[in-house]
Amino acid sequence: MRKLLVSLVAVLAATSIGQAAIGQEVAAPAIQPVVIAPPQNDLARTIKTGLSSAYGAAKAGSRAYEEAQKLYFLYGERHFEPIWLSEGVGGKVTFSPAAQKIIALFEKADTEGLRPSDYLTSDIDLARASSTDPLALAGLETAFSGAVLRYANHIYNGRIRPQSVSENLDITPKPLDQAALLERLAQSQDPAPILAELEPKHPEFLALKAALANFGASATVRPLPIDNGPTLRPGNSDARIHAIRARLELPAGATNVYDDTLVTAVKSFQESQGLEVDGIIGSATIAAFNGGNATRREDILANMERWRWMPADLGQFNVFVNIPEFRLSIQRNGVEEYGTRVVVGTTKNQTPIFSDNIRHLVVNPYWNVPSSIIKGEIAPAVLRNPGYTDSHNMDLLYNGTPVSPWQVDWSQVSTSYFPFKVRQRPGAGNALGQIKFLFPNKHDVYLHDTPSKSLFARSFRAFSHGCIRVENPMEFADALMVNEPKISRASLEAMFGPNERWVNPETQIPVHLAYFTLRVSADGAIRSYGDVYGHNEKLIEAMGLAHSAPPTIVAEVENVPEELSP
Repeated sequence: MRKLLVSLVAVLAATSIGQAAIGQEVAAPAIQPVVIAPPQNDLARTIKTGLSSAYGAAKAGSRAYEEAQKLYFLYGERHFEPIWLSEGVGGKVTFSPAAQKIIALFEKADTEGLRPSDYLTSDIDLARASSTDPLALAGLETAFSGAVLRYANHIYNGRIRPQSVSENLDITPKPLDQAALLERLAQSQDPAPILAELEPKHPEFLALKAALANFGASATVRPLPIDNGPTLRPGNSDARIHAIRARLELPAGATNVYDDTLVTAVKSFQESQGLEVDGIIGSATIAAFNGGNATRREDILANMERWRWMPADLGQFNVFVNIPEFRLSIQRNGVEEYGTRVVVGTTKNQTPIFSDNIRHLVVNPYWNVPSSIIKGEIAPAVLRNPGYTDSHNMDLLYNGTPVSPWQVDWSQVSTSYFPFKVRQRPGAGNALGQIKFLFPNKHDVYLHDTPSKSLFARSFRAFSHGCIRVENPMEFADALMVNEPKISRASLEAMFGPNERWVNPETQIPVHLAYFTLRVSADGAIRSYGDVYGHNEKLIEAMGLAHSAPPTIVAEVENVPEELSP
């Protein structure tokens, strides 16, 4: 009969790694019992020896130490019995049937957008399964467990850490109970469905996975991507004109001039893609040309990776902002109920990528100017002209109290020492317009109205300091509050005036600031959008994928002045 040693003290006395474990447990607020069961056979004793050696040799606090500790306690709870190895006739040790099925998953990991070589590593050599070397057997067992957990984490959270691509990707991995997962896998005769549960269920992820599966079959009709370059206007000449004519199925022209026939075709294409119908070929139109059959394989893989970064549940009713698309949508059960254009942060002041919850609506908002804008723009302006704040309907605040700029001894102030905060009062010229939508976060970004409407007509709309400007904010507010019986567009508009008014919905609404350069429409068509911040190409590089004609994003408008607004 198996007897479990449930006391941590007993464990520490019985193992060669007791001192390391003592240090780990004493530092904790309370000692938690750890179930360790003694090995019952030679193979189990071998595994315990190997795990003890790995644990004892690892540096405390390192990733290797944490992984060794997890594996030691996991195996210790099961008498150090192997999960993946089976001892057969004559003492020959082989992979278990469950392990063989997982190996089959590893071998076809590329169908999931993953790499088989990340799991079928040199440590997992099938020949080692017949080895009689105890340490080799223990190493094989634990290496396979490590590969299984690596595969599980990759399929659940992606294989690239978002922050390694950009610090503006403020994404936290979804928690995964690794010990419970291994235990389920160990007890199952078919582990594949258990691991499949970890795959994203988002319809667009599944559509991209299907597109990946069909990618090779459609290679013969796949046109080469069209390169980005200078914005093309009617009458311009460019070497890309021939490829654009071919993409729009027009007869080949005698020259590379952007003529009237092509302008008409481009406008029709822009209308079909929801772009500004102006006949100007900028980065947004080029990106749209590169969707559909022109989509690159590496783009599919990178966007699948980003879907793995997303929360498993976006929320039954949620707001989804896709930065490369410059668009916001309200979705209910995966179906769009409302959509509108947005302006996002510039490449210098990028809108961060993260998920949160909308908690407040603020009517007639003050704009509390961020310190970066105060230091870079307002402080120099005030030092040149103390009347600047009054002319922009702003308050100068010292310790939270408004002070007159004419009562300040400006000879004692500089841009490096500017002891004031600044806020813009509610009003027609307020940078936030008449309403803002708050999801309090460390980045101090939010959705808001704006008095500057002209930029919404452009296809390329990355002009803010990081916040997201909504083209039709009151329409958006009405659609957003559809589930709130006490809040409506009419009730919000009735609050318009000189005083700031806060409105708190009864239910918080999930909001996702996302970054997808590929979107799959309801009819299954893949649409491509420009890599405005370069996140896509950096991810492709981090994933070690081959490039084919990587685009360089060029803003469609270079003459738009930077506005004093969030």
